[in-house]
Amino acid sequence: MTNNQRLTEVYDAEQFRAIGKELIDVLANHLGNLQSQETKTVYPNNAPEDELQFWENDFKQHSDPIQTLTTLLNRSQQTQHPKYMGHQTAVPAPISALTGLVTDLVNNSTGVYEMGPVSNAMERVVTDFTAKKIGYGEQASGLMTSGGSLANLTALLAARKDKAPQNVWEEGHNEKLAVLVSEEAHYCIDRAARILGLGDNGIIKVPVDENFKIRTDLLPHYLKKAKEKGLHVFCIIGCAGSTATGSYDDLEALAKFSTENNIWLHVDGAHGGAVVFSEKYKRLTQGMEKADSVVIDFHKMLMTPVLSTALLFKQGNKIYRTFAQRAQYLWDSPETEEWYNSAKRTFECSKPFLSAKVYLILKTHGSDIFEKNVDQLYDSAQLLSQLIQAKPEFELVHEPQSNIVNFRYIPNANMNGAELNELNGQIRKQLIASGKFYIVQTTINNKRTLRCSIMNPLTSKNDFLELLDEIEKLAFSIRGTASVLA
Repeated sequence: MTNNQRLTEVYDAEQFRAIGKELIDVLANHLGNLQSQETKTVYPNNAPEDELQFWENDFKQHSDPIQTLTTLLNRSQQTQHPKYMGHQTAVPAPISALTGLVTDLVNNSTGVYEMGPVSNAMERVVTDFTAKKIGYGEQASGLMTSGGSLANLTALLAARKDKAPQNVWEEGHNEKLAVLVSEEAHYCIDRAARILGLGDNGIIKVPVDENFKIRTDLLPHYLKKAKEKGLHVFCIIGCAGSTATGSYDDLEALAKFSTENNIWLHVDGAHGGAVVFSEKYKRLTQGMEKADSVVIDFHKMLMTPVLSTALLFKQGNKIYRTFAQRAQYLWDSPETEEWYNSAKRTFECSKPFLSAKVYLILKTHGSDIFEKNVDQLYDSAQLLSQLIQAKPEFELVHEPQSNIVNFRYIPNANMNGAELNELNGQIRKQLIASGKFYIVQTTINNKRTLRCSIMNPLTSKNDFLELLDEIEKLAFSIRGTASVLA
């Protein structure tokens, strides 16, 4: 077969039709089996080296694409399973997967209008819709990026451009710059600050209170100490909500402090910012509308596959100044503000078609579907916390503000901290090894806790009860084994 014949086969429309029809049936059956829980395994728990070996062997063997894709499905972590309560990863609406078929096939970028006329227009619709939900006015503008980490970095670049004493973009660093951030902030904030060249001294971490919110009463003290060290604080970052506990900072107080001290206020709402779509829970982000910039991930609680993030600015023109540079082959003037040329205001150049999946979810299921999903997830977290508190051998580590619930199993008041940490670590390890559930763990105030992020709106009260029962059984078995070994 000639090269031309081989390449013609790659792009054959009828072969695509045949494979596509079969694949849709495979996916629909897989989804149905997960939702009915006919598929029992939530997480396959294969060791990294074993998984690598499997795919190295598979790569050497011939198989049809349906067989390979079916194997991929079955060996993956099953986020669509109601007993998945692990990381903050969305359970994607199936329409978004179908949308991906189209956007992947047309392969339009979003860097400049001619590369993606639809993608640039849809992005404007989605970001304008989100900006209004935040409470921003007509001067607001937004863009979409590949994830919260990149969005937070972009926001800090804009803050530096607007509030630093010198033009770092063109002149480099002449002064020591710094940001104020909660101890509970996501690690990507620390990473972004280091990429900006702030170093250890330029990342000022402010303690949190008993509810894991930034101590706003301490902000004047930390700002004063920074100035005494010769640091220029150009940005303060608020959490909505924090990674470990889902706690929301007092954004009203942060807004007041930032205005009084001419500091940019950025809100990392990658996870919890989704409540702006909810009438019931949006009170948690009161004051967000006063922030200079906000990040919200659609791929967390808004039913969209990774990665799809909105970065919104109260004054939309400020983002254009951040990346001002010449690219004659793309646009005529670097100074003009053109929403339809996305690369003028984002780190990415050949940016994927990120808005289509969000757009289609809203078009297909209604503009209130995000509200219904957020309400369901947050209500479910409240239910789980109540079930935990009803069991005497369980401890709720904190009152959940979001869909994140942290708790521990404490069978004996005489067990010390190290013993409890070991027990809860073993419970989690054996739980995911069984494949019956998937949860994660974290450490809060030196306590190893079991952490559930309720991401699936189809997770029920029965699933929670089964989880707690399974934890009790595992704990009994672990303690019995330890007793025999002793």
